[in-house]
Amino acid sequence: MNLLSDLNPIQIEAVEQTEGPVLILAGAGSGKTRVLTYKVAYLLAKGVSPTAILAVTFTNKAANEMKERIYRLVHSRSGVKPHSGEHSGSESGYTQIPFVGTFHAFCARLLRIDGKHAGIPAGFLIYDDDDSLSLIKRIMKDSNIPTKNFRPSSILNAISSAKSELLDVNQYAEFARGYFGETAARVYALYQKEIDKTGALDFDDLIFKTVRLLETNSVILDKYARRFKYVLIDEYQDVNTAQYVLTKLLASNHGNLTVVGDASQAIYSFRGADFRNILNFERDFKDAHVFNLEQNYRSTKTILSAANSVIVKNSTHPVLSLWTKNKEGEKIAIYNAQSEIDEANFIVERILESTLPFSSFAVLYRTNAQSRAIEESFLHDNIPYRIYGGIRFYERKEVKDILAYLRLILNSRDSVSKNRVEKLGKGRFKNFLEFVKKTQEVSHISPIILIDKLLEATDYLKIIDDGSEQGLMRVENVKELKSVASDFENLASFLENIALMEGMISPEKSFEKGDSVNVVTLMTIHAAKGLEFENVFIVGMEEGLFPHSRSLLDPQQLEEERRLAYVGMTRAREKLYLSYATQRLYFGTTSANLVSRFVVDIPQELVAAI
Repeated sequence: MNLLSDLNPIQIEAVEQTEGPVLILAGAGSGKTRVLTYKVAYLLAKGVSPTAILAVTFTNKAANEMKERIYRLVHSRSGVKPHSGEHSGSESGYTQIPFVGTFHAFCARLLRIDGKHAGIPAGFLIYDDDDSLSLIKRIMKDSNIPTKNFRPSSILNAISSAKSELLDVNQYAEFARGYFGETAARVYALYQKEIDKTGALDFDDLIFKTVRLLETNSVILDKYARRFKYVLIDEYQDVNTAQYVLTKLLASNHGNLTVVGDASQAIYSFRGADFRNILNFERDFKDAHVFNLEQNYRSTKTILSAANSVIVKNSTHPVLSLWTKNKEGEKIAIYNAQSEIDEANFIVERILESTLPFSSFAVLYRTNAQSRAIEESFLHDNIPYRIYGGIRFYERKEVKDILAYLRLILNSRDSVSKNRVEKLGKGRFKNFLEFVKKTQEVSHISPIILIDKLLEATDYLKIIDDGSEQGLMRVENVKELKSVASDFENLASFLENIALMEGMISPEKSFEKGDSVNVVTLMTIHAAKGLEFENVFIVGMEEGLFPHSRSLLDPQQLEEERRLAYVGMTRAREKLYLSYATQRLYFGTTSANLVSRFVVDIPQELVAAI
């Protein structure tokens, strides 16, 4: 059987172009993973040794899927047995396929072998984020740097960003400006000295030190640049500076570099990703071959037309014109909800009236805190669901922390809650006890006011807000708890309601096992990238929510919000619902926002108001 018989003409061209630099611009649902896996299989079928091929992607999940696809293609379909080579290292035990893995996994392997040339022991430890944060906290304590002024997590983020930009301790010190920058530079120096002395590397070091080794040791660079005759990189729009430089170094000998990506799906700038790397590919490689994969195999014509009408407004990057042979499909359903509760009930009604399995539906939202209203409606109507890439609202650490404080106010003998809040710091616990003494009788104080006063007394938001995207989500979750509190006149009834809500999440309804397949998926749009569902609801399509208020005055951030909307819309195969609320209780405050510009951008002939 012809190995490439399942590919369309442009995909075949991209696969067969094995020599020289190749840029594959792959639109949503155009089969980019298929092209990468087929290209690896094609190289193996031509007799290329597995040890001469390197394929890099961003997640272990994507890497494992790619390895299994390559294995099936090579062994099950083509009948060609590839040359024996190094083991893939996959947990599945497959051998005789190339190294397919993440940047971090590849760099860890390289440093285990040749890190000694840079003074890195073969048995180096790898610090995860918790290890690094603990070390930062100890250094700040020993150096008398008050965590009240500088959050350890913010310092760690600054160090991580520096390493992603390939700035060592001395370079960052020259670059640093202001009190925070100078403090971060000071901690960076102490942190790196300690981590090096321990014989450890953090996650950023894995790539940073690999790049430095290759840049400074021509023998080692020559070893790997000669070995990997073919280098393939997935999701190229998401690479940061360190990954970008590493890619060029590895392909510097043979020049056979294939990168796949789509600037219209670049949504991770907060992680250091720079989509300009994909825009500059043709500048970096003058003889680059460029292939546009624009045929979409996922969505209906209507969904693609709607998504194209949104993304085409961006001007800083090329926009592929997606098309499909799929059916026209239903119009985009636009629902103007009266409130966030009405919005959630609308989703419930549509799911329950359908004959499709629960797994056919996904609910996407811009911010993590938006899941709360939807989760409560699903629990009330017994709809099984899972939070993809996250946890349920009432199980999130920051929510449980605040609830523990509130339970102690109501019952000072609650030892479980006491143990939890004591772990948040003696100073803050002392402030909390003083706050309780001042509060006295709480029966007449509304829960929402209690939460505000509690946050003020403990400075809790400052603990969790480290300036990162994750920190902002934690803050939003705490503020969303105020939305729940606004419905209750006293603390006892508020806590009772939450206890009953938590009680509805029984082990049988966690759906982690057994029935885990047939559940509705809830997730942020960031987490949805790479996934697809038959029916997709995107909620909260309002100015200030989506696009997020933080982006409204920044053209670059606004373009990323537009890319995020495009990603969300193209997750749908058959039916796409967009909803917005006339009034929304959010963060404990009722607001009325305009409908999102992304909804307005969709031509009227493509939509149906419900």
